[in-house]
Amino acid sequence: MILGSSTDSTPIDGTASAEASAKLEDDLNRFLNILVTQLQNQDPLDPLDANEFTSQLVQFASVEQQIYQNSNLEKMLNLQETSQISEMVDFIGNRVEFFGQKLPLENGVGEFSYVMPAGVREATVNIANSNGINVFFADADTNQGKHTINWDGVGKNGQQLPDGEYTVLVSGKDAHGNMVQVEHLMTGTVNGAGVDDGVVKLFIGASLIIEQDKILSVHKPNTDASNDN
Repeated sequence: MILGSSTDSTPIDGTASAEASAKLEDDLNRFLNILVTQLQNQDPLDPLDANEFTSQLVQFASVEQQIYQNSNLEKMLNLQETSQISEMVDFIGNRVEFFGQKLPLENGVGEFSYVMPAGVREATVNIANSNGINVFFADADTNQGKHTINWDGVGKNGQQLPDGEYTVLVSGKDAHGNMVQVEHLMTGTVNGAGVDDGVVKLFIGASLIIEQDKILSVHKPNTDASNDN
């Protein structure tokens, strides 16, 4: 290294700072090799201007300092992401309600809610599988307010459907036949957490991933209270 940087500033392997540091070291080695060759072959009566290569070394040192500053920022971000994940550990094993239409069917049960606005005259609930095929259909409650459905995973053909990710669509129409917007809320059990591009995400069911800011509520799963003797 050009300057006496501490080991705490050493770039993490695989990061942009590590790649920049490796390139800088390669460029510096080439420069020093050229400089040594020039010094060995210089004309004693007309020596090289020391100010020129000193200025170049200073530029290398400046770039190096910038690289290690970036490295420290990367490490701070990594620590922040680790801290965020640690905070999300408390979510694992708990049930969360979140905004969206992707429903995880877990152990043959899927729980979701919809918020019906005022003035709806007719409404339906449709559930489609991952291939976009409609597997469940029912009338929806048109009364204003929040309504929760515990779907037993049984399709319109009467067969139990496999666990996985399904899509819920609650459609409503007013007295004039115009479509109205219905808010969808899904519920699922968190089984993991991670950070992607600085965004904390929760893993629900077999494949569903949601962002932290879409969570509406968190609660403990229902426990079997029938063990009392």
